[in-house]
Amino acid sequence: MSVNEQIPDYDLDEMVVVTAPAQLRALADPLRSTLLELVLERAATVTELAQAVSRPKGTVAYHVNLLVDAGLLRVVRTRRVRAIEERYYGRVARTYYIGALNRPEDKKVVAAINGLAEAAAEAAPAHEADELRCLLVHARIPIEEVRNFWAEVQEVARRFAQIPRSGDQAYGFVAGLYPTDAPTLPDARSTTKD
Repeated sequence: MSVNEQIPDYDLDEMVVVTAPAQLRALADPLRSTLLELVLERAATVTELAQAVSRPKGTVAYHVNLLVDAGLLRVVRTRRVRAIEERYYGRVARTYYIGALNRPEDKKVVAAINGLAEAAAEAAPAHEADELRCLLVHARIPIEEVRNFWAEVQEVARRFAQIPRSGDQAYGFVAGLYPTDAPTLPDARSTTKD
C-alpha cells in the first residue's frame, strides 16, 4: 500500500492526550468532529470547510473558533486575498487520545465519541469501565487502495486471533471499511482565487 507522507500538508504532532473538559465537549460535537476529520487531508479555510459540510460560514466559523479555543485546531498558514488575510486551519495532532477520565460529567461527554457504539453492543461494558479504545477515520482514496488496506487489516486480525491465550481478560477486535457520504473538501485548485 502506498502512503503519501505529505498528508496533511502541514506539520502536526502525532498524538495529544485529551482530558480537559472543554476539549472533551469540543470533540463530542458531531460537526466539530467532522471539521477535525476534514483537515486531516489538508489545511482548509472556513469557506472551504463550510462548503464541505454544507453549512453557513458563520456557523462553521463559530465551531472552528471553539476548536481553536480548546487547543485542538490552529492556524497553520495565512494568505492575503485582496485586503483580507485568509486563514488555513489544521489539527494540533494527528490523533486525539482520550485520557483517563475521573469526573462523571466528562465520561458522559465522551460517551458521544464512542464510534463503536453502533457497530458493537459488546463494546458497551468496556466503554462504561473506561477501557474502550476506538478510532474512526474517513479517507477519500481509490478503490485499489481500499482493497490493499483491507488486506492489511485482515492480516492484523489474523495476527490478533493467533496471539497465545493468556491473561485474565478477553479482548475484542473489530474493524470495518465501508463507503460513506462523509463530506470531503473541494479540490484545492477549485477554491483558490487570485
